[in-house]
Parts: sequence; C-alpha cells; structure tokens
Amino acid sequence: MGDDLVQQACKKAANGDKAFNYNFCVSTLEASPGSKGADLAGLVGIALDLTTKKATSIKSTITKLQSDPKVDKTALQDCAELFSDALDSLGQATSAFKSKDYGSALTQLSASLDAPDTCETGFKEKKAVSPFSKDDADCTQLNIICLAFINQLRGA
Repeated sequence: MGDDLVQQACKKAANGDKAFNYNFCVSTLEASPGSKGADLAGLVGIALDLTTKKATSIKSTITKLQSDPKVDKTALQDCAELFSDALDSLGQATSAFKSKDYGSALTQLSASLDAPDTCETGFKEKKAVSPFSKDDADCTQLNIICLAFINQLRGA
C-alpha cells in the first residue's frame, strides 16, 4: 500500500481538479511519517495534520511580523483574523473527520480554504509584498488534498 496509495490517491485527485498539484501531493505525503502503509483515511489524517501545522506556522509568522515596520499592518491584521478563523475551521474539520462526519469535515475545510488566497489578495491590494506567499500556496494545496481525499473516501 503506502507510497503506491499516495500516488494513486494524488493521481485520482489531480485528474478531477486543475488546481490540484500532483507533485506537491506525492512529495509532501511520501515525506510524512506514517504515510507508508496508511490507508486513505490515514492519509486524510496526515493531510489534516499537515494543513493545521502549516496554518499554525503562518499565524505564528504573522504574530512575529506585527513589530516589523516594513510589513503592511492592515494586511497583516486581516491575515491574522483569516488564519484564526481557518484554524478554528480546521479543528472542527479534524473532529468531524475523526467521527466520520465527512460532510461537516468538507464544509469546515471549504471554510478554511480561502484564508491563504484572501490573505495574499490583501497584500496585493495594498501594493505590498506578502512575506509568506509560498506558505500560503502550500497551505492552499494541503487543504485541497484534504478535500480531494475526503471526497474519495465518500465515493468509496
């Protein structure tokens, strides 16, 4: 199972979604402890954990940057609120997933999906450079993996 399932699940997800990055999916999950030998539900658990860790890391970076005079404070504050809400949604998604309430998990993941892009848009509107563009992009991809894999589970 393991790596083969990672590749199969990522391929199936990529076939159904142009925004899905197959290479990111495979490399991220194969590098994660526990992915070898995991079933699809196990991979969702790993992806949820990675998404939550990434969002937490971005929120922590936002907090650290509050005192940096070079970073736009309005955009930063908006991002702080967005990621606070996203982390709440991710927590609810994880709880729902663990109780096999896939519909609620998908709803909560969808609620957290827009945080990175909306954060980036805030910086663009201020004509400022986002200090975490790559992290935001990775967070979005991780969220998309969660959504795609839960949808695969529902269809199984």
